[in-house]
Amino acid sequence: MTVALPIVLLFVLLLAGVPVAFGLLAVAIVGLYLIGGGPTLVLGILNTAPLSAISSYELLTIPMFILMANFIVIAGIAEDLFKAATVWTGRIRGGLAVGTALVGAIFGAVCGSSAAAAATLSATTLPAMDRRGYDKPFSSGVVAISGTLAMLIPPSILVLIYAIIDEASIGRLLVATILPSMVVAATIILTVLLLVWHNPALAPKGDASPLIEKIRALKIAGPMIALIAMVMGLIYLGVATPTEASGLGAIGALAIALLYRRMTWATLWDALLRTAGTSAMILAIILGAKIFGYFITMTQITQSLIIFVGGLDLAPWMILALVILLYLILGAFMDSIAIIILTVPIILPMMVSIGYDPIFFGVIMIIVIEIGLVTPPFGIISFIVAKTSGRPIGQVFRGVWPHVLTHLVAVLILCLFPQIILWLPAQM
Repeated sequence: MTVALPIVLLFVLLLAGVPVAFGLLAVAIVGLYLIGGGPTLVLGILNTAPLSAISSYELLTIPMFILMANFIVIAGIAEDLFKAATVWTGRIRGGLAVGTALVGAIFGAVCGSSAAAAATLSATTLPAMDRRGYDKPFSSGVVAISGTLAMLIPPSILVLIYAIIDEASIGRLLVATILPSMVVAATIILTVLLLVWHNPALAPKGDASPLIEKIRALKIAGPMIALIAMVMGLIYLGVATPTEASGLGAIGALAIALLYRRMTWATLWDALLRTAGTSAMILAIILGAKIFGYFITMTQITQSLIIFVGGLDLAPWMILALVILLYLILGAFMDSIAIIILTVPIILPMMVSIGYDPIFFGVIMIIVIEIGLVTPPFGIISFIVAKTSGRPIGQVFRGVWPHVLTHLVAVLILCLFPQIILWLPAQM
C-alpha cells in the first residue's frame, strides 16, 4: 500500500495538469516518508539531490540545443523550407503532403519539440494544401504525424532526457536515432503515396518546376542541412562531445538567423528568455526525477518486477510487445516527458535483464510514444493541429489512423532488425 499509493497519486496529479516536476517532487517526498524514512531521510535527500542532479557537465547540452532551436524559429525558415520542398515534390500527386513530411524531418532536426513542430507545420503547410484542394482529414493527419518527427530526429530533447535518466552515452543515443528517423520519415512518405494511389481524390497533382528553381530551392535548404550534418557529424566522428557540438550548433543557428536578416535585439532577447525558461523547466523535471528515483530504489519495485518477469513463461519478444502496448496507451493520455521520467527507472532495468540493449529499447520507446501522441482520446499533437488550424479534432484523428498503422509496421521492422538502430553507434 505504501508503494501503490504514491504511484497512484502521481498519475492523478499528472492527469490533473500539475507540472511534472512538482508532481514528481511531491510524490517522492510523500513516498519516502511513508516507507519509513521519516523527516530525517527526506530532508537529507532534499539537501543533497539538487546539486548531484544538475551538476553534470553534459546537462549543458539541453540549453544549447534549445537555443539552437529558438534561433531557427526566429529565422522563420519553416515556410521557406516548405516552398523549397514543394519545388521538388509538387508535380507528383500528393506532393505537398510529401513536402510536409520532408519539412517536418528537417525542421524537427533543429526544433526538438513535437508541439512546436506541429504548430509551425499547421500554420505553414495546411493553408497551401487547402488552396490546392487537398482532403482535410488527409492533410491534417500528415501534419500531425510529421510534427512528431521532432521527438526522434536528432538532436531530440526527449532523447537527451532519456540518456540522462539512463546515465547512457548521449552521443551514442543521438547517433542511434539517425537511421530509425529515416525509416520513420520514409514511412510517412510511403503512407502518403499509398493513400493517394488508392484514392486519387485525396490530393491533386501539382505543376512541374524548371531545373533552375530546383537549384535555388537547394540553396534555401542548404544551410539547415549543413547545420544538422555538422552537429551530428562532429558527434559521430568523435571530433566534439555532444555538449561542444550543441554549442557549435547554437552558433550555427545564430549565423543562419543573421543570414536571413531576421534577427533583432528584441528577437535575440526573446530567444534567450525562452531558452532559459524551457531549460529551467527541464532541469526541474530532472531534479524531481532524481528524488523520485530514490523512492523507486528504496521500494525495490524494479528488483521485484525483474523477479516477477523472470518467473513468467514468456518469450522476451512477448514482454517487449506488452511494454509497447503500455507505451501506446500512456502516449494517448500523458505528456511524453512525464512518460519517460515515470517509467524508465522501473521498466528499463527489466528490459535489460531479459536481454534488450538500452539504446535499442530507448529508440523503440520514443517511436511508440510518438505514435501515442496523435491517437485519441488525448493525443496532444492532434489537438495542437486542430487548435492551430481551427479544424474539428475528429477530422485530425481520422487523418492520422493510416499513419498509426504504418508506424506500427515500422516499429515491427525495427524490432525484427535491431541493427538498424545499433549499427551506427557500434561504428563510433
